[in-house]
Amino acid sequence: MTIAQDDMRTESAVDTKTTMTMAAALNRALADAIESDPDVVVFGEDVGALGGVFRITDGLTARFGEERCFDTPLAESGIVGTAVGMAMNGLRPVVEMQFDAFALPAFEQVVSHVAKLGNRTRGGMRMPLVIRIPFGGGIGGVEHHCDSSEAYYAHTPGLTVVSPSTPQDAYSLLRAAIASPDPVIFLEPKKLYWAKGEVDTSITAELGTARIAREGTDVTLLAYGASVPLALEVAEVAAAEGRSVQVVDVRSLSPFDDATVTAAVKSTGRAVVIAEAPGYVSVASEIQARVFERCFEYLAAPVRRVTGFDTPYAPPKLEHWYLPDVDRVLDAIDTLHWEDDV
Repeated sequence: MTIAQDDMRTESAVDTKTTMTMAAALNRALADAIESDPDVVVFGEDVGALGGVFRITDGLTARFGEERCFDTPLAESGIVGTAVGMAMNGLRPVVEMQFDAFALPAFEQVVSHVAKLGNRTRGGMRMPLVIRIPFGGGIGGVEHHCDSSEAYYAHTPGLTVVSPSTPQDAYSLLRAAIASPDPVIFLEPKKLYWAKGEVDTSITAELGTARIAREGTDVTLLAYGASVPLALEVAEVAAAEGRSVQVVDVRSLSPFDDATVTAAVKSTGRAVVIAEAPGYVSVASEIQARVFERCFEYLAAPVRRVTGFDTPYAPPKLEHWYLPDVDRVLDAIDTLHWEDDV
């Protein structure tokens, strides 16, 4: 859904653009949504006085009061269950799970109720609910703090699943998610919380769309979340080696923007999918399959994947071996049947 222009907070035409971190962009999106819509409420573990583990909700309780942004007990199933009841009664709850793996106790609520209520009532009752989940590695976190569980949510019919890779998308996509009449799983890459970029609060976003992050003619890199900056870094290195690399920020895992991705891969004839999550039965493997099905006759080589390994997440001192890096992606690109290498 595209956010209506008048639903955005714009004090003046000059005040809509500023440089900020992704964390600050998310905070601004929440504040603007609360201010513009009396039905929006934000809650979760330590999101009130503390402002959240990553300070995404910092200052919201002081500014809007405990009725609009408040703390909950340490009970993820109860948090989401409460949000379901609120959404059924006309509110727009935005809940925070502290870390990706901490959301798993609420998974039954997500699958059985959040994702199914609209279908169960034949559209008679919508579920305008956003579940914010910090996910992915790159912060030196221990077990249960760096998981990438996006495949569970993307595999669940009835959920929209998105992940921003820039402060601009963090703001625009979160505003779009909160405005949506249906449930959205909003995956926030922890590694990028402190990445800075320009944010224009007047720019709207549409859920379910990918974006071209960099133009290129030789090979297409398909990535989302924290893998997008990696793909852009790979493109810079590859350019120095004489190869033109296109980067597509998938950003919407469900629904998937086949049109943008297919057109991009057809234009280059080669593709590599990058993701932090384990590769087996993953979002990366689904993207790979969709590209094969739609672009087979245009491909000069098989579609490759560069992902995390099929193991539990590595301890902090080993995570640099676990996560995809520039060399692993460049090695995958080198396998794509280049005529000049023959």
